[in-house]
Amino acid sequence: QLQLVESGGGVVQPGGSLRLSCAASGFTLSNKAIGWFRQAPGKGREGVSCLSGTEGVTNYAGSVKGRFTVSRDNAKNTMYLQMNSLKPEDTAVYYCAASLFYYCSGYVPRDASYWGQGTQVTVSS
Repeated sequence: QLQLVESGGGVVQPGGSLRLSCAASGFTLSNKAIGWFRQAPGKGREGVSCLSGTEGVTNYAGSVKGRFTVSRDNAKNTMYLQMNSLKPEDTAVYYCAASLFYYCSGYVPRDASYWGQGTQVTVSS
């Protein structure tokens, strides 16, 4: 079964940090563009970050650049999103995604084909 399973969401105070994990099964992440999206209440889904499958190039949305880091552990077949200096406007359901292609389209995986189930991140004091 081809799937991505996310973990690591939760509630954190402004300025805090969280790390999201996304484990793949049934396929390998190592040669694919991978990334994260989010959807805040009442808003559409937006791309957050992308890591290309070959050269390891990373791209980020302007709203998270310098605060979020996307990475991949090929041995564990798992991708991560390290989120630092969190703000209330980062509150959203976060989804991991993987493409059949190796390159990013801006800061999202090109034509993402695999999706995680989503994990809630709430930034609140």
